[in-house]
Amino acid sequence: MTTVAAYAAPAAKAPLERTTIERRPVGESDVLIDIKFAGICHSDIHQAREGWGTANFPMVPGHEIAGIVSEVGPGVTRYAVGDRVGVGCMVDSCRECDNCRAGLEQYCSNGGPTWTYNSVGADGEVTHGGYSQKVVVDENYVVRIPEGLQLDEAAPLLCAGITTYSPLKHWNAGPGKKVAVVGLGGLGHMGVKIAAALGAEVTVLSQTLRKKDDGLKLGATHYHATGDERTFEDLKGTFDVILNTVSAPLDFGAYLSLLRTDGAMVNVGLPEEPVNIQLSSVFGNRRVLTSSNIGGIPETQEMLDFCATHGLGAEIELIRADQINEAYERVVASDVRYRFVIDAATI
Repeated sequence: MTTVAAYAAPAAKAPLERTTIERRPVGESDVLIDIKFAGICHSDIHQAREGWGTANFPMVPGHEIAGIVSEVGPGVTRYAVGDRVGVGCMVDSCRECDNCRAGLEQYCSNGGPTWTYNSVGADGEVTHGGYSQKVVVDENYVVRIPEGLQLDEAAPLLCAGITTYSPLKHWNAGPGKKVAVVGLGGLGHMGVKIAAALGAEVTVLSQTLRKKDDGLKLGATHYHATGDERTFEDLKGTFDVILNTVSAPLDFGAYLSLLRTDGAMVNVGLPEEPVNIQLSSVFGNRRVLTSSNIGGIPETQEMLDFCATHGLGAEIELIRADQINEAYERVVASDVRYRFVIDAATI
């Protein structure tokens, strides 16, 4: 076992504090990673504050991990000491079900995957995430970060990048398609970048026009304020895909009306409270209201390679570990452009 420094929430809604945790010994197929950077995802806050239900404490959040391999197990074939690697939302799954075999480990049908933190692994131990100095992960759940990406800007891609890339690819965003991204935050800004790089015509739908200049620089062609009722009249029947990145309830009927025939509204933000919808909203034009949950390991690697080819790092604000609690409050207040990333050297 290796003792490492980390930042943990000792209890629900409690401020995170510096502590130490134990990392398991490097096993046959394990990779020991010296964490260099860890992104702060809104889901970290939902879980640390038990917004999504009962959680395990003390909790070390963090599933946007970028670092360097410092040791490998004797059976490791994919990585070597010195490699630039990342770890996203999962660190294990059953590996036997149809979904796991298809590279869709995020949909593991045998109890779901083992999440990077706030989950119980096959060894019965609670997992701890990336707000720490080191992590040990099976090589099958590690991805390679291409040289074309800076490690700090790559860290958020392990969640924000794949969470938006996977549905955009699945619903065929590309040339000739019109894509709307709802919300221009940590997820939304990557959704805009990726959809534009795929060749789609991108529109940002945000409450106000406050971030319009940013949205256009990131790759959007159009930017509309959803606080203006005329937006929903003017854009009715416009989009092939609506990527909803916000984690707050919306007027789904209003947004669904913006879809073309056979268009899909894909939700990747997860509100803490139930949402309401009239089924009549999906009857017209054979509309689809659906969701997407990150991506599998092969697709995550595909996403990183795509982002490296197109120069798509995340827009980040690098912080010290002792600024995590302040960063949480700023995320809740939508006061970040567009992802906080922790410098693990300060842990």
